[in-house]
Amino acid sequence: MATNSGRRRKVHGMLKLYYGLDEEGKISEKSQSLDPCDINGPHFDPELYLNKLRRECSLAELMDQETCMVKQIRSLDSDMQTLVYENYNKFISATDTIRKMKNDFKKMEDEMDCLSANMAAITDFSANISGTLQDQHAQITKLSAVHTLLRKLQFLFELPARLNKCLELKAYAQAVSFHRRARCVLQQYSHLPSFKGIQDDCHAIMDMLAQELRQRFRDGGTSAKDLSECVELLLQLDEPAEELCDKFLSHARSRLEADLSLPSPTPNTDILEFIDRGCNEFVSSLCLVIASYQELFISHAQTGELASKNIPQMANRKLHVFVDDLAAQYFSLVERRIQEEKGVSDNSLLVRALDRFHRRLQAVSKLLPSSTVPNQGTEIVIRAATERVKQYLAALQSFYMDSLTDVRQALAAPRLSVAGGTGLPELLSILSASILNQIKSVLASVHLFTAKDITFSNKPYFKGEFCSQGVRESLVVNFIKFVCQSSRQFCESAGDKGGSTPPALLLLLSRLCLDFETSTISYILTLTDEQFLVQHHSPVTPVTILCTEAREAAQKLLNHYVKVQGLNISQMLRKSVETRDWVNTIEPRNVRAVMKRVVEDATSIDVQVGLLYEEGVRKPHSSDSSKRTFSVYSSSRQPVRYAASYTPSAPMDTNLLSNIHKLFSERIDIFSSVEFNKVSVMTGIIKISLKTFLECVRLRTFGRYGLQQIQVDCHYLQMYLWRFVSDENLVHFLLDEIVGSCAHRCLDPSPMEQSVIEVICERG
Repeated sequence: MATNSGRRRKVHGMLKLYYGLDEEGKISEKSQSLDPCDINGPHFDPELYLNKLRRECSLAELMDQETCMVKQIRSLDSDMQTLVYENYNKFISATDTIRKMKNDFKKMEDEMDCLSANMAAITDFSANISGTLQDQHAQITKLSAVHTLLRKLQFLFELPARLNKCLELKAYAQAVSFHRRARCVLQQYSHLPSFKGIQDDCHAIMDMLAQELRQRFRDGGTSAKDLSECVELLLQLDEPAEELCDKFLSHARSRLEADLSLPSPTPNTDILEFIDRGCNEFVSSLCLVIASYQELFISHAQTGELASKNIPQMANRKLHVFVDDLAAQYFSLVERRIQEEKGVSDNSLLVRALDRFHRRLQAVSKLLPSSTVPNQGTEIVIRAATERVKQYLAALQSFYMDSLTDVRQALAAPRLSVAGGTGLPELLSILSASILNQIKSVLASVHLFTAKDITFSNKPYFKGEFCSQGVRESLVVNFIKFVCQSSRQFCESAGDKGGSTPPALLLLLSRLCLDFETSTISYILTLTDEQFLVQHHSPVTPVTILCTEAREAAQKLLNHYVKVQGLNISQMLRKSVETRDWVNTIEPRNVRAVMKRVVEDATSIDVQVGLLYEEGVRKPHSSDSSKRTFSVYSSSRQPVRYAASYTPSAPMDTNLLSNIHKLFSERIDIFSSVEFNKVSVMTGIIKISLKTFLECVRLRTFGRYGLQQIQVDCHYLQMYLWRFVSDENLVHFLLDEIVGSCAHRCLDPSPMEQSVIEVICERG
């Protein structure tokens, strides 16, 4: 078959080529050649073609050309013969088909003629029947109407008996159906005595039926199907739908309020048992009432006149009011019971109770989708969880304050009050660890609210806000702020000595807040975000703000610590200056005891600060820091140059030189903020102490030996205090100012020899 098909395509192609057609049957542009030697062109000239061949080709080529042409002629003849045979077969087949179609159409024409004759006969027969019955048609129609009327009259006259029979058989639905069929007719012809009597009898019977149905409805002891049928029949008897709804809801309210008014649980009854009893008794009964009510008044399809009264809409409004009222009473009891849960030791019972409460209210949501009761229940759950978070925050705050009390008691113990408090690192470690462990414990307890098996925890309205605003902000962030704020309050105590707050506590709290800023806050918030999968859809407090607040609190505490310790040392120096008669004092033989106490206290404070803070950076010390001498003038004046020329008659010159030196010296800020290292803290304390010493000296008048005693004391202080500060020049400058001020206030400024001063200080 494939060979024949290919052959046929080849033959057709050659024919198209012969006639100058392309594949689409159109005249090819190539066929328009005008060459007379083109054997395939329309202008082919045999004579010219032969002459050309004889001129151009040899004998052998002419023989080959002849052989090729003979083959082509034979091939074309064979193809032409095959094509003629094929077309001849198709012509024969078409002739047979036409002959057969003529025979079929002949038969069809005969059948159509027969059908036309039959239709004409039927038409004639129908016309004969109509003509015959034309006279009796009106009479038959009249008799049929009379028969129908007689049947209706018979039904009306038999209606009272039918209704009584239905009452005896308790076929109430059939009785109502009979009465509804006849009610309009009886009403229309009630002016006729006979029909009036039938109507009165029917009304009396139907009143009895309605009374029986009302009694069954009030009893409510029948099955749901019977009760539904009872309500439908009462509605068909024109019983007011609102009264039926009110009666049903009133009866249900009495039973549900009885469940709510049960004796309150004993104090030993846990919250889970209370919720279980409420769900099993009240919520279950409420769901049954909703389902029954909807089946009776809302879901049941209304037909006829009842469908036009919009009973479901009215019944649905009443049901919502009924459910909201009773649910409000129940929710009030639940909230009062939840508020009694004050302990924060275990959350499991409360979380399980809230989960069961939320889970059971979803049944109300399924029965009554448009009700607000489930949302109100969810709000109760959210409020309970939020209140729990507040209780945990209060517990954390109380724990922190109790921990501070324990720290203060430990600081007051003798073993910590000696030598600067060797137990400060241990106290700080214990305090930090206890706070962190308590926070972890609280987060673990609160995490029960977001467990996977808790239904309300997966709701977006609960989880998002509770985790971000409840746990992160209200609990963790507020506690961190409380730690910082309560720590800052220790800096607000009145009095020069900082009130009753131990300085060691200020130092410890400053280090605690600094640790919060460097690591603890970031760790706590990261832990919270990971445990609760906090999604920051709503604004939350950034970590940087909390760290800044903690650092400010640490800075304020450390500044206050410097101030308190500086004022403690200043108080000793002030009393030592104010209680002594510097004009009539004896020649100094040793260093005063108060100066030794100042050095001892500074050493103790240095040890204490070094327990919690790093050393810090100091400026390079000179080689003779401990051997530096002090003149009776300011350090800007060389002792050798001016000592010999100093006399009481030339005070203006020395004052002038001193004031000029102050103009070009570096300004010392006494109460500036200190850095978080030991050197900066000690520098601040010593600045306050020496500045107080300087101001006290400026308020007194000195004699010769008073000036010399000040020289001895200042040299002793210089021997030790320069080691504590960041820049020894600061100590040198202040001590120079003290000695210079004392010289200005001296009646007989005769300074002591430096060698004598060194001997006294080394001996002392």
